[in-house]
Amino acid sequence: MSIDRMVMMFAGIFILLSLALGHYHSPYWLYFTAFVGLNLFQASFTGFCPLAIILKKLGVTPGKAFG
Repeated sequence: MSIDRMVMMFAGIFILLSLALGHYHSPYWLYFTAFVGLNLFQASFTGFCPLAIILKKLGVTPGKAFG
C-alpha cells in the first residue's frame, strides 16, 4: 500500500472515529474532525503532510502525491 492510500485511510478512520466520539461522548471531538479536514486541505496545496513524512521514514512505498 502506498503512502497516499495510507494517508487517505488514516484520515477516513480519524474522521469517522471523531464523529462517533462527538456524537456519543462530547461535541468537542468535532474540533478534531475539523483539524483533520483542514490538514487534508492544506496538504492538497502544499504537499506537506506530517503522517506522510512519518510513513516515509518507516519505509512505506511512496505514491505520486507525497514523494
